[in-house]
Amino acid sequence: MEPIRRKLIELIHYPNATWNSTARAMKKELLLEQLPESSLTGNMQTFESPLHDAPTSILQTERISRLLLQYAANKISIITIFDPEYPYWLKNIYQPPWALFAKGDLSLLQKEPKLAVVGSRQATSYGKNAIRLLFPSLIEKGVVIVSGLAKGIDTSAHVCAMGNGGRTIAVIAGGLYHVYPEENRQLFGEMAKSQLVLSEFPPDTKPARWHFPMRNRIISGLCKGTFIVEAKQKSGSLITANYAVNEGREVFALPGSIFNPFSNGTNDFIREGAKLVTKAEDILEEMSFYK
Repeated sequence: MEPIRRKLIELIHYPNATWNSTARAMKKELLLEQLPESSLTGNMQTFESPLHDAPTSILQTERISRLLLQYAANKISIITIFDPEYPYWLKNIYQPPWALFAKGDLSLLQKEPKLAVVGSRQATSYGKNAIRLLFPSLIEKGVVIVSGLAKGIDTSAHVCAMGNGGRTIAVIAGGLYHVYPEENRQLFGEMAKSQLVLSEFPPDTKPARWHFPMRNRIISGLCKGTFIVEAKQKSGSLITANYAVNEGREVFALPGSIFNPFSNGTNDFIREGAKLVTKAEDILEEMSFYK
């Protein structure tokens, strides 16, 4: 394993590591590589503090070695931002994840086009039926469905994709050892075998509230388009859609009844410029440019 890749893996396993703390440490590490040999000693203290001192670093190295063996035994791969397997579209977002912990078919990372499908956890029969109507044509054209393994629309998206013989990726909050929600444990197991499950957090990380909006940027970042099926005016699905807008990606929305609060968010997004979707072709004619 290359030293710089190993250093990154160590850093993201530090307790309370953040994207910014990892960025600062990696910047120092990369600068150290460029310094002449005689300069290393004088700069090493700057790098080691405050993230770790020498004894802690040795313990961390030993701990990482044990974890990597454990991950391999559980068929968990780590794709860092330095690896060629790291998805192109994801690398080009603001604050891309430093690494992805992955379980399943890694080839899905390179398959295009990908479509993020998000929506309410309290999905209605209208939203579920829309997925059943639209997905067969999307799957037939090779569209990979990306969602978040949550209740409601996410679950329908994953299940319908697999039911139609398609490919699907789940991006979860927390680590791969902690499935949330518990009711989707069986779905997680199926996807970890035949599809792909991803997280930016080490596997033993328990999901926290702030993980979910962070997860949303990965869902949209993997894809050239995001499809909002159902959403209230203030919801996590709209956060995902806003990430897509900010990254210059396509945004699609399913129109809904003015009497349905779960359509207020999608209708608002259509008003603001999202493409209205009533048939699969509305998505395919945009996505076909990104294969």
